[in-house]
Amino acid sequence: MDRIDLNILRELQADGRLSNQELAQRVGLSPSPCMRRVRQLEQDGVIQGYRAIIDPEAVGRGFEVLVSIEVRRDRESVEAFERALQNIPDVIEAYRLFGSPGCLLRIAVADLAAYERLWIERLTALDGVTEVNSQIIMKRIKEPKGLPVGPPARGNGRSSQDAKEV
Repeated sequence: MDRIDLNILRELQADGRLSNQELAQRVGLSPSPCMRRVRQLEQDGVIQGYRAIIDPEAVGRGFEVLVSIEVRRDRESVEAFERALQNIPDVIEAYRLFGSPGCLLRIAVADLAAYERLWIERLTALDGVTEVNSQIIMKRIKEPKGLPVGPPARGNGRSSQDAKEV
C-alpha cells in the first residue's frame, strides 16, 4: 500500500458515504484510478465492509455493559460458548482474551432490567461459564473513529495532526 491507498482508507473511515468523485478529489486522483484502488482494497480484504453508525438510544439499546466471563478452559466448552454467543444479538462485541478474564463482551440493551434478564436467562446459563462480572458504562469518553492509518506516531505518542491542534 502506498500513500494514496492510506489516504483513501483514512477518508473512507471518516466518511464511508463519500462519492467516488469526492474521494478522488480528496486523495488527488481522477475518479477512474480512485475507483480501481478502492475495488482492489475491497478485493484484498483491506476494506472489509461499510456500516452506518447508529445512535443506541434511537433503537432502544442505550444501556451498555462490559462483561468479563470465565469459561472452563477446555476446547469443547470454549467452542460451545463461542457458538452460543453468535445467537445472542444483545452481545455486540466479544473477545477471547489471554489470561483472566477469558472473555470480554460488550452488551447493548434497553435498561438495567433487560440486562438482568439477559444475565439470568442467557449468560449464566451458557455451558462452561464459571463466572460473570459486569461493569456498567457510565459515560463513553472516546468514540471509535476507525483504525489509525499510516506510519505510527513517534516520540510523545501524538500524531503530527495532534501536535498541530495543540
